[in-house]
Amino acid sequence: MENNIITNSIKYIGANDKTIDLFENQYIVPNGMAYNSYIIMDDKIAIMDTIDKSKKDEWLDNLKRELKDKKPDYLIVSHMEPDHSACIKVLVDMYPDMKIVGNIKTFEFLKQFLQIDDLDTKKLVVKENDELNLGRHKLKFIMAPMIHWPEVMMTYEAEEQVLFTADAFGKFGALDADEDWTCEARRYYFGIVGKYGMQVQMLLQKIKKLNVKILCPLHGPILKEDISSYVEKYDIWSKYEAETKGIFIACASIHGNTYNAVKELEKILKELGEENIIISDLCREDWAECVENAFRYDRIILAASSYNMGVFTPMHNFLESLLERNYQNKKIGLIENGTWAPSANKTMQGILDKMKNIEICENKVTIKSTLDDSSRKALSILAKEITNLKKI
Repeated sequence: MENNIITNSIKYIGANDKTIDLFENQYIVPNGMAYNSYIIMDDKIAIMDTIDKSKKDEWLDNLKRELKDKKPDYLIVSHMEPDHSACIKVLVDMYPDMKIVGNIKTFEFLKQFLQIDDLDTKKLVVKENDELNLGRHKLKFIMAPMIHWPEVMMTYEAEEQVLFTADAFGKFGALDADEDWTCEARRYYFGIVGKYGMQVQMLLQKIKKLNVKILCPLHGPILKEDISSYVEKYDIWSKYEAETKGIFIACASIHGNTYNAVKELEKILKELGEENIIISDLCREDWAECVENAFRYDRIILAASSYNMGVFTPMHNFLESLLERNYQNKKIGLIENGTWAPSANKTMQGILDKMKNIEICENKVTIKSTLDDSSRKALSILAKEITNLKKI
């Protein structure tokens, strides 16, 4: 972050990691990752979270630059996941008189990760709506359980109307990545928080009662303009509503014949007037981006080869990822391919039946090895059924 000034009193002391290839050892991050940490300078000084161990030295340099000869009074722990909490003990050893601020769950988890001597004398336990007076700045604590761990909490600073949001409103990518916020924030949200829509809705009701000018997440850029647009995105995502009118086609093809059928279907859909059609090869493309697109678009078609009397593994894994994230409120078309005993549609429907408010198109398509006149006709019938929808 070139300019570390958020307000005159609140400074950024985090760091970018451009060497990381997988976040949480599973999410591809081609543009790296930002680990955010902040400091509030007042009569009392508060540090807002620490940082991942990989960036400890840079973080300490940033911290010392702001502190100069002063000492911090408080460390606010928003989230105990190691990419934010790894340097707590380092800080405690440097400043033994500093108080660690968190909720009951915070300290339960802290003891599991770190061994801190005399923790009971150092900790300050807070609960919903408790306040901490720094002088001009007063911090109000807002519990945000399961976004995305049970101990998560946010901190609201009323004087400058800043909300420290923990992992909420974050995104993949370093701070200097030249990319749209929405795409990587959506992939981040559905990958990491997506299961907990109800909890996000409860949090949003709290946020809507606050006057917020700045959102300071633990990942991604500080958000200073049009705050309502970010809240609106989270509202749509957490209600599991479609964000974009279009058809997402997820394909898992072994030898390419199922993928050929999908390309044929794309032509048919375009002839019917569909303009927004997105095809993903589940065997090769980023699974988290496929999950993101499945939530984003109002309709989805699943096309897969049969495999071991079930469905081809990439499709099975994709559907299980959707199920794990509480996938719902969609109309879905099914296409299967099988040479001797097509089984993919039955298997896919079995997983879909575990989800809420899923409407499966009546006209399912079965291909036996390669497309023929019969299966082409079935594709056309499915295309007509799935395009007969009202605009979202």
